[in-house]
Amino acid sequence: MEKISYKINPKERFYFSIRLIISIIAYLLILLAIVELSKAPANVLPAVLMFLFYGGLLALFFFIRAGLFVGHIKGNAVKITKSQFPDIYEILERHCEKLKISIPASYILQSDGMLNAFATRFIGRNYVVIYSEILEIAYEQGQEALEFIIAHELGHVKRSHMTRSLLLLPSVILPFLPKAYSRACEYTCDNIGKALSLNGAADGLLILAAGKKLYTKVNIAEYINNEQNEPGFWKWFAEKMSSHPNLPKRLKNLDMK
Repeated sequence: MEKISYKINPKERFYFSIRLIISIIAYLLILLAIVELSKAPANVLPAVLMFLFYGGLLALFFFIRAGLFVGHIKGNAVKITKSQFPDIYEILERHCEKLKISIPASYILQSDGMLNAFATRFIGRNYVVIYSEILEIAYEQGQEALEFIIAHELGHVKRSHMTRSLLLLPSVILPFLPKAYSRACEYTCDNIGKALSLNGAADGLLILAAGKKLYTKVNIAEYINNEQNEPGFWKWFAEKMSSHPNLPKRLKNLDMK
């Protein structure tokens, strides 16, 4: 099967480069600090060990929290397989073949009405979780929007966004930078979603904006124009604090008018 072509958002590469430089500097400083602390006088050693102990506890806390989250998914969500939701598995299989990636462990999770999906990674394994409300829309009104949403999440796997974010963790010391990088990654994954499901791209995003009943009523051009015609500090600041771009901008990025 022919490999697909998609556009990587240029800001993704730009922000990645900045985060990488900052992270390398931070790792070098940590290494230098460890070397210097190893030469510290004996009376300073207890304080150093205490610092390392609490740092280790913090890392363990985040590791356990991630493990519990994945454990909750495995224990309660429905895993998508060739015999469990085979039609959805076929979409995963087809998209992954085009992206030249392995099929991640994929699940359907009851979401209390939330319309979303996400990709995550834990101990070297990728996961994709689709909220049940999204799947209901596919069965009621067609699966093209679902194909876009799945393709978007597989885009994160293809681009190794979860692994990169973990390696670039020290760069969180710079305010707004990780969020800016995340928003750029979302644009790239939207491009991947469009490349794999052109007809589902607009609906896949509009569902997130207007819900599973009203999204077909939205005037896309008007929705995008409202974003441009309603400036304001708090709207701007809210987006800068978010990991995702505003939805009208994502539609405009895909040239959905």
